[in-house]
Amino acid sequence: MHFSASKISLQAVGSVPELARLTTPGSGNFCILTDTPVDEVAERLRCEGVTIAAGPDMREGALGPIRSVYFRDPDHNMVEISNQA
Repeated sequence: MHFSASKISLQAVGSVPELARLTTPGSGNFCILTDTPVDEVAERLRCEGVTIAAGPDMREGALGPIRSVYFRDPDHNMVEISNQA
């Protein structure tokens, strides 16, 4: 569902993308756009001991192509940090 500059992705239980298969029931997944290069974000996450679930790589965002890195927060929410491509 697209609205303004935002997008909400709804997924049927039986057809979720591989990346979301381990999502904890009741948790949320969200994306944050940043001007900091996503490769720098990924390196900082690794330095802080955060496990990278996917990326950095190209994806389709609400407004077009984005470069993203994914990780889980302490509550098991999937977090995507991205740059507009």
